[in-house]
Amino acid sequence: MTTTTTSPKDAAPGPSSAQPSTREVLLRGLRGNMRQYGMLIALAFIVVLFQVWTDGTLLLPNNVSNLIQQNSYILILAMGMMIVIIAGHIDLSVGSLVAFVGALSAVMMVKHDMPWVPALILSLLVGALAGAWQGYFIAYLGIPSFIVTLAGMLLFRGLTQIVLEGQSIAPFPEGFQNLAKGFIPEMGPYTQYHNPTLFLGLVALVFLLLREWRDRRRQLAYELDVVPAGVWALKCVAITAAVVASTLTLASFHGVPVVMLIMCALLIGLGYVMRNAVVGRHVYALGGNKAAAKLSGVKDKRVTFLVFVNMGVLAALAGCVYAARLNAGTPQAGLNFELEAIAAAFIGGASMSGGVGTVMGAVIGGLVLGVLNNGMSLVGIGTDYQQVIKGLVLLAAVGFDVWNKRKAGK
Repeated sequence: MTTTTTSPKDAAPGPSSAQPSTREVLLRGLRGNMRQYGMLIALAFIVVLFQVWTDGTLLLPNNVSNLIQQNSYILILAMGMMIVIIAGHIDLSVGSLVAFVGALSAVMMVKHDMPWVPALILSLLVGALAGAWQGYFIAYLGIPSFIVTLAGMLLFRGLTQIVLEGQSIAPFPEGFQNLAKGFIPEMGPYTQYHNPTLFLGLVALVFLLLREWRDRRRQLAYELDVVPAGVWALKCVAITAAVVASTLTLASFHGVPVVMLIMCALLIGLGYVMRNAVVGRHVYALGGNKAAAKLSGVKDKRVTFLVFVNMGVLAALAGCVYAARLNAGTPQAGLNFELEAIAAAFIGGASMSGGVGTVMGAVIGGLVLGVLNNGMSLVGIGTDYQQVIKGLVLLAAVGFDVWNKRKAGK
């Protein structure tokens, strides 16, 4: 009778049954979020660089508030542009639509004495109609978005000149100006800080920490790879430190700008739609593989149409914010805004082929450009060199995307 013996080598569990190490989990997470983490690191590096270079001026409370208000309209456009690019399209008309809506709002409020709230609502409806008009040609007639929005860029720029008759119209009502230049009012007892800002900072911190805890619990429930508890705790500490520092900085000046509340609402709303809603998943599916998405039952025409309606509304909102900041409707408003929004989206993680990107990534990309602009102006770098540097940053971001794809394909 023969007996079989099992060697220790044979009895050892295979690699597939081994638990992934901490290093493997961290590397996997970094690879899966390479662009977003990379841009966060780049943003932190740029902030530290200019904070030192400007002898601490960059992060002074008044400059931080100015930085938010100065870049608000680009950040609003970047959120919409990110969704357009994820869907596999492009929109070149947003800068001209910003000018057109700003011109219309000026005519309604200044020439016809319309209250600013109805004028704002009508302006947003005009943006939705403009987006629907372009979305119809792209989605239902099959004309490439590049051509349609290029035509829209020329059309809306011409309509702006017609509406304004080549002249600026000003001033706007104070309530409308507060959209871009106002701050939430102070409430409560006197302290050294702005009380509502402290409260909003606490709410934001609780929301972010609860989301991190919920996401980790969900990953554990589905037996997915999670980072070790110590690393997760360190991430929570970093989030807490960032929120506390930002809150105290804003609270030591005039508090949270009104436009920052608008941007946060958009970021939360659009971020939720793109992460959790069916239409958001359909947008990613269309950008990733349109043919496969259609075979899976995605209504590609309707989704594309809605993407451009959303972009039109956001462009109209950006137009109102920009006009409110200038306190005038001007024919030259919105020049090159489409390029800034596209650059912010690509720097923030969008892919040329579509199907990749996040709304938060667009905000990060816009902040990278905004801090670069502000920092270079503070240290006295001319606008000519600023354009060169921003061009190199955009080229590096897109080049990194191409390199990352080639490496993943090997």
